[in-house]
Amino acid sequence: MPQPTTDENGHVAEIHWPSLIAATAAVSAVGIAMGLGLPLLSIILEKRGISSTLIGLNAAMAGVAAMVTAPITTKCAHDFGVARSMMIAVVIAAFSAICFYYADQFWMWFPLRFTFHGATTALFILSEFWINEAAPPRRRGLVLGIYATVLAVGFAIGPMLFSLLGSDGVLPFIVGALIIMTAIIPIFLARHESPKLDSKPERHFFHYIFLVPSATAAVFAFGAVSVGGLSLFPIYALREQMTESHAAILLTVMGLGNMAFQIPLGMISDRMRDRRPLLTGLAVLGVLGSLTIPFLIGNWMMTAVLLFMWGGCISGLYTVGLAHLGARLRGADLVAANAAFIFCYAVGTVAGPQGIGAAMDVAGNDGFAWALAGFFGFYVVVSGARWFLPTKQG
Repeated sequence: MPQPTTDENGHVAEIHWPSLIAATAAVSAVGIAMGLGLPLLSIILEKRGISSTLIGLNAAMAGVAAMVTAPITTKCAHDFGVARSMMIAVVIAAFSAICFYYADQFWMWFPLRFTFHGATTALFILSEFWINEAAPPRRRGLVLGIYATVLAVGFAIGPMLFSLLGSDGVLPFIVGALIIMTAIIPIFLARHESPKLDSKPERHFFHYIFLVPSATAAVFAFGAVSVGGLSLFPIYALREQMTESHAAILLTVMGLGNMAFQIPLGMISDRMRDRRPLLTGLAVLGVLGSLTIPFLIGNWMMTAVLLFMWGGCISGLYTVGLAHLGARLRGADLVAANAAFIFCYAVGTVAGPQGIGAAMDVAGNDGFAWALAGFFGFYVVVSGARWFLPTKQG
């Protein structure tokens, strides 16, 4: 297969659709399986009489697995190649998915959660690196917007499958494993076009967390707000006398905002020489939107409009942050920085629910909005600090 053409600076000159389709299709298949599997596993544990605390502890293994896997993914990609590492991760994820059905002891679910989410973390890191490498600089935001939109659709399809398949028997596990295995097909077909890593990163893994703080801090805030907000919004809404169905619809509306904003924000970022002001602007809108929630929660329609826009702001931190990362680094440095990017996301997914839950316990129901605003505000502070403490990469 032909390699993508490059310009005089060695950058990809045009969108190379086979690479984009391969990496996006692969990770979207995993997204569908995760959208199916996450509610499936929680419901099964609930039926087995496992306490909510232990179910939450088991689910937290996802963040632990991501934090452990991220630093070693770069080495695996260098030693085995990007495409081969992705195919190995697909097999591990699919095998772990089917094993959940046969694991009749609760303790078995902890190592299975670790291997499943560790493998999917590696897939996300390498697919995003592949896409970033294959995207021309002037179209990087658009390309990553397409990727994020398709991934969001995949996550939306998963719960729909769960509603059709239910939680009884082995069928949902087989379907999930087969969906994951389909990811091998596009990776295998485009394996010769995957980026080559001829050298190892020059810096220690944790150095990459601080090398491009505008990106890594953005994804930390995204992870904290998206996972923490999604987890605790139903509780917040019920305490505000909203029905379960209305709360669920509002979460769906926020997800639609997530999908709708990805490509437009990516295209806007492509018109900017520096994406950092856009990231800061999205975080400021996040702060304002969060603080507005308590004033609108009594009006369902106004809350729906707010969450649609707010969901777009949340998604923009991830998409534009990833594009900013790709604009600053290449090659082995980019894949290592991408691993640090996912690592910071994982830290956010652990910190978000804990921080927001604690805020609600301490400050009452309004603590939900204040904590969300606090995470966005953290990013505003980080992005503002770079003006006084400039770095080479930013």
